[in-house]
Amino acid sequence: MVAAPHDHRLPKPSHRQIMPRPEIRPCAGYQKRVASGGELRTPISRDMSRVLRVLVVDDHEMFSEALALLFEHQPGIELVAALPAGEEAVTRCRDEAPDVVLMDIDLPGMDGIEATRRIRTASPGTRVVVLSAMESPTLIVSAMAAGASGYLPKTRAADDLVAVVRRAAAGEIVMADDDLPVVLDELRTGREPNVAAELALRRLTARETEILRAMAGGDATGEIAKTLGISSLTVQSHVKNILAKLGVHSKIEAVTMAWRNGLATVSRSV
Repeated sequence: MVAAPHDHRLPKPSHRQIMPRPEIRPCAGYQKRVASGGELRTPISRDMSRVLRVLVVDDHEMFSEALALLFEHQPGIELVAALPAGEEAVTRCRDEAPDVVLMDIDLPGMDGIEATRRIRTASPGTRVVVLSAMESPTLIVSAMAAGASGYLPKTRAADDLVAVVRRAAAGEIVMADDDLPVVLDELRTGREPNVAAELALRRLTARETEILRAMAGGDATGEIAKTLGISSLTVQSHVKNILAKLGVHSKIEAVTMAWRNGLATVSRSV
């Protein structure tokens, strides 16, 4: 008797209900303009096995709940809390040091920019990304000067925000491409001479200066490595030296210093 051939087909999927991924939409009154283009995308160097802890700060309940629901269902991401006020966020960051804060600007009491400044002082390892319906170049520059790692409109898709959190946690800058030249112009127009920063920048080697210029122009670690003919690990080693020499704790602080002192140039179309 010949045995029946083995059936190699995959078993039929079960009919259990799968929760759809939440779509984030701005609630009533939010500005509807969607920024064109993408954002500065850079590879994630942080250990992906590590759980990223995220704090949401927004006083609009619908938007805040949508973000909370999104991150509660993301592997490798833990929601610390969703808070409605900047004062609470500063205290929570001082006590628990989350990896990333998603921060609104228009908050009751302390605004999001001041909250960002205080969070960066209280918890230097915490990255802050501003999500706002307001896209004024002045506000973007103010947020970056306060220590934010990025500034994006609230109309970003849910999948984008998950990627934004991971890139910000890795110490990368997250900004819509259209905003970069505007921010550069704003910084150059309003910059004041800073002797200490100028001296610190002069201490960089030629290679370190080259890498800082590339970072400030929006190039990713992999792109810099390819352009210079070196490995990504070597680029990361140079970046550590740059941060140490400039006396800053993050790439965004180094890039902001470069922008303010006229070192940055936009080397590609954004």
